[in-house]
Amino acid sequence: MKKTNFFYRVYDLYYEGFKNMTLGKTLWAVIIVKLIIMFFILKPFFFPNHIKQHAEKGNESSFVATEMLNRE
Repeated sequence: MKKTNFFYRVYDLYYEGFKNMTLGKTLWAVIIVKLIIMFFILKPFFFPNHIKQHAEKGNESSFVATEMLNRE
Protein backbone atom coordinates (compact mmCIF):
# COMPACT_ATOMS: atom_id res chain seq x y z
CA MET A 1 0.00 0.00 0.00
CA LYS A 2 1.31 3.43 -0.86
CA LYS A 3 2.17 5.68 2.04
CA THR A 4 0.46 8.58 0.25
CA ASN A 5 -2.89 6.79 0.17
CA PHE A 6 -5.56 8.74 2.11
CA PHE A 7 -6.81 5.72 4.07
CA TYR A 8 -3.30 4.69 5.03
CA ARG A 9 -2.55 8.20 6.29
CA VAL A 10 -5.76 8.27 8.36
CA TYR A 11 -5.01 4.82 9.80
CA ASP A 12 -1.43 5.84 10.56
CA LEU A 13 -2.60 9.04 12.26
CA TYR A 14 -4.91 7.18 14.64
CA TYR A 15 -2.50 4.28 15.17
CA GLU A 16 0.36 6.56 16.14
CA GLY A 17 -1.92 8.71 18.27
CA PHE A 18 -3.28 5.80 20.29
CA LYS A 19 0.16 4.21 20.58
CA ASN A 20 1.65 7.32 22.16
CA MET A 21 -1.22 7.97 24.61
CA THR A 22 -0.73 7.65 28.34
CA LEU A 23 -3.72 9.20 30.12
CA GLY A 24 -5.94 8.71 27.09
CA LYS A 25 -5.73 4.91 27.30
CA THR A 26 -7.08 5.02 30.84
CA LEU A 27 -9.88 7.36 29.82
CA TRP A 28 -10.84 5.15 26.86
CA ALA A 29 -10.89 2.13 29.18
CA VAL A 30 -13.26 3.97 31.54
CA ILE A 31 -15.51 4.96 28.61
CA ILE A 32 -15.64 1.39 27.29
CA VAL A 33 -16.42 -0.04 30.73
CA LYS A 34 -19.23 2.51 31.21
CA LEU A 35 -20.73 1.65 27.82
CA ILE A 36 -20.62 -2.07 28.57
CA ILE A 37 -22.36 -1.47 31.89
CA MET A 38 -25.03 0.74 30.31
CA PHE A 39 -25.87 -1.40 27.29
CA PHE A 40 -25.33 -4.95 28.51
CA ILE A 41 -26.30 -4.70 32.18
CA LEU A 42 -28.66 -1.77 32.76
CA LYS A 43 -30.61 -1.76 29.50
CA PRO A 44 -32.17 -5.25 29.74
CA PHE A 45 -33.25 -4.75 33.37
CA PHE A 46 -34.45 -1.15 33.39
CA PHE A 47 -35.59 -0.61 29.79
CA PRO A 48 -37.61 -3.63 28.64
CA ASN A 49 -38.89 -3.82 25.08
CA HIS A 50 -42.50 -2.84 25.75
CA ILE A 51 -43.56 -3.00 22.10
CA LYS A 52 -42.18 -6.50 21.58
CA GLN A 53 -43.93 -7.75 24.71
CA HIS A 54 -47.37 -6.29 24.01
CA ALA A 55 -47.75 -6.02 20.22
CA GLU A 56 -48.39 -8.82 17.78
CA LYS A 57 -45.73 -9.49 15.20
CA GLY A 58 -46.30 -7.30 12.15
CA ASN A 59 -48.68 -4.92 13.95
CA GLU A 60 -46.12 -2.92 15.90
CA SER A 61 -46.89 0.36 14.13
CA SER A 62 -50.64 0.14 14.83
CA PHE A 63 -49.90 -0.71 18.47
CA VAL A 64 -47.73 2.39 18.82
CA ALA A 65 -50.38 4.54 17.10
CA THR A 66 -53.18 3.35 19.38
CA GLU A 67 -50.99 3.77 22.47
CA MET A 68 -50.13 7.33 21.51
CA LEU A 69 -53.74 8.27 20.77
CA ASN A 70 -55.28 6.60 23.82
CA ARG A 71 -52.83 7.85 26.44
CA GLU A 72 -54.03 10.59 28.74
